[in-house]
Amino acid sequence: MCHNHHVHHHVRNPICCIIPPHMLETLAMRGDKRTRSMAQALMKQNAEVREERAAMPLAPSAMAAAAPAPAAKRNLKRAIHDGGKKVGLPGKLVRSEGQPPTGDKSADEAYDGAGVVYDLYFKEFGRDSLDNAGLKLVATVHHRANYNNAFWNGEQMAYGDGDGRIFRTFTELSVVGHEMSHGVVQFSGGLLYRGESGALNESFADVFGALTVQRKANQSASQADWLIGKGILGANINGVALRNMKAPGTAYDDALLGKDPQPYHMDFFVNTTGDNGGVHINSGIPNHAFYLYSQLVGGNAWGKPGKVWYDALQTINNSTATFNDWARETMDSAVNLFGLGAMETLYLRRAWKLVGISV
Repeated sequence: MCHNHHVHHHVRNPICCIIPPHMLETLAMRGDKRTRSMAQALMKQNAEVREERAAMPLAPSAMAAAAPAPAAKRNLKRAIHDGGKKVGLPGKLVRSEGQPPTGDKSADEAYDGAGVVYDLYFKEFGRDSLDNAGLKLVATVHHRANYNNAFWNGEQMAYGDGDGRIFRTFTELSVVGHEMSHGVVQFSGGLLYRGESGALNESFADVFGALTVQRKANQSASQADWLIGKGILGANINGVALRNMKAPGTAYDDALLGKDPQPYHMDFFVNTTGDNGGVHINSGIPNHAFYLYSQLVGGNAWGKPGKVWYDALQTINNSTATFNDWARETMDSAVNLFGLGAMETLYLRRAWKLVGISV
């Protein structure tokens, strides 16, 4: 979701944006006139998009489902639209499944990225699309003019082009993986977009955004940079990405954007009413736990660590889960996969302990 709203159904059906509200608030406070009005317009748009979303019926995904059998057959269906810089979704269809590249960089990146994300979930976890039932992957590029955001609205992806100054692209692969993974969370019973469960929702999306990039590049956990939104910041912004799972709190430190507020340990947990209770801030803690676990296990993070996280999401059946609930669920998942005394299970306990959570 893109800005504070304290109405329950908005939290049930969130618009999951890549740019956190705390960043927009800082831009509105510190920016020049142009930047201020951009940030304020973005907050306002986000509220409008949420109003529309709240009026939609709740997706059936909100009902917890038993983990279905792994999908047998690859069933990838993509539909990329050009929003023409307008507000309406989805816009004009420019590339359907199997069609050749359009030559429009954003459209082709959204198309390719959706395929990479589909393959991660299908080949590694036996999941057929976001809903595990072959959901068509619909995306809109060139959404609104100079729009500094990307989001999953419960039904489709939308990517702005950025303003070219503060943000330069939103079809970067970790962003695509992050936003589509919000769909996976939604169709796996959901995690309420507020407080710790909301931070877990954000963290799951970051974890699988990072895994999307790592698997595509065939990088081991130790080779990867663990950055979310790498390359989307403008040339003059002092930062490398939106978030850094390896070192939360260090992704950017900029006169305009402010300093990355993410904690890496429970000792630094941020209590705030903003950002739906800090969903984009405290997600640094479970993000870092996953990073540490992947380092301890070694090899490819989408292998054993990814399986533990994916399975935990399928079995937790608790939309208001806390960090402790999630840590326990991942432990159960590890015990189930590897056994109680296995190194993979002991490493997981250690990773949680290193971020201040005892399981």
